[in-house]
Amino acid sequence: MKAIIKTGGKQYIVSKDDVIKIEKIKDVNENDEISFDNVLLAFDENNVKVGTPTVKDVAVKGIVTEIKKDKKVIIRKYKNKTRYRKTIGHRQIKAKVKITSIA
Repeated sequence: MKAIIKTGGKQYIVSKDDVIKIEKIKDVNENDEISFDNVLLAFDENNVKVGTPTVKDVAVKGIVTEIKKDKKVIIRKYKNKTRYRKTIGHRQIKAKVKITSIA
């Protein structure tokens, strides 16, 4: 069975034993079990369950395997003819989640 979940403003297609990189969820540490309740679609070879907006009886569970910072993103600001240039960087905290079950 596969499902489409929504977390951190993004949507992910997941199946059992997949590893996904998501934005860190508040108050979650490594080796914690989390449950995704925003399941938008669940399907397999025979059945399709479409949510309006979410599927009520399907939950996706996973275990957080790693939490670390992602690669640096460079942000540059520039204004023409005023000698204004600004460069800053940002590193988002990401969590790797291994999907354990879709039920």
